[in-house]
Amino acid sequence: MTRKRDTGTVVEYDRVGGADVLQVRPRPLVPPGPSEVTVEVITAGINHIDSFIRAGIEPGWADDPWPRRSGSDFAGIVVAVGNGVRRFRRGSEVIGHVREGAQATFLNVAESALVSKPKDLAWESAGGLYLAGATALETLDELRIGADDVLVVSAAAGGVGSIEVQLARRRGATVIGTCGDRNFDYLRQLGIKPVRYGEGIAERIRAAAGGPVTAMIDNFGQDGRELADALNLPPSRFRSSEDRRNTELRLLQEDEVSIERGTLLLERLTALVTTRAFTLLVSGFYPLGDVVEAYEDLARLHSRGKVILGTHPVTTVRTLRARDVFELAG
Repeated sequence: MTRKRDTGTVVEYDRVGGADVLQVRPRPLVPPGPSEVTVEVITAGINHIDSFIRAGIEPGWADDPWPRRSGSDFAGIVVAVGNGVRRFRRGSEVIGHVREGAQATFLNVAESALVSKPKDLAWESAGGLYLAGATALETLDELRIGADDVLVVSAAAGGVGSIEVQLARRRGATVIGTCGDRNFDYLRQLGIKPVRYGEGIAERIRAAAGGPVTAMIDNFGQDGRELADALNLPPSRFRSSEDRRNTELRLLQEDEVSIERGTLLLERLTALVTTRAFTLLVSGFYPLGDVVEAYEDLARLHSRGKVILGTHPVTTVRTLRARDVFELAG
């Protein structure tokens, strides 16, 4: 039997703006509805698209009532089950996705938006798996990346890019990742050829490729189309940062078909992560109450992999991160 819970906490905001508009507030808990479960959230991911939505840039959220809630990725434990639920029971460890509101201590969510969490997948990685991973899978599928490809991925050490390069490598492609100097060793460890940003990048990519480049994914959002043109890539073999945004927005829709599509992608991701096809690197872990600082960290564009929120951190004492040491030394 689970203990009685009357309130939880959620991340909300009352107006458009930067991370500073976010508030962590108590909210009463309500029982799960039919085909829903209540999940005690252990970890939740944060994504750049959250900031665009919060800033009022995305029209699909313009008519949402206030206050609005934040976040789409989460992992946790089922603590209550509504009528009609068949696949999960109290105590089930799950990974899920929602349109908004994942950054909370408790969450009522449709059973159809959940998959079982693999036992050997760390909570920190599970909580940030959905949107970055599903976006990476969708993009690689659209481009039909395979063993004959030479693929360029910009921002290759970021949350989406780091998954794309690992999964492309798994498919047999030769992968070139553009990044800053501090991420060279990380990408080399993944079997990726790193290339430095900046003037002359097209020439450096050609040298690293040793032949024609066949596809490119731009996660950086600066001059991607120009670089693709310089590499003689047709539009069908290029995906821009705007394409990525559109993919993420599709993955956040809450109609039945979109939820089912997202959950199928999440099932594929959990299978891939279980077979070590990729590892989701976490470079920032913050208590839920420090959500503003977590988004500010993400906005600096220096994080490698994902930034994650935790509802039950063992300690709130901060230690200096390796990437911070690198930046101080530089």
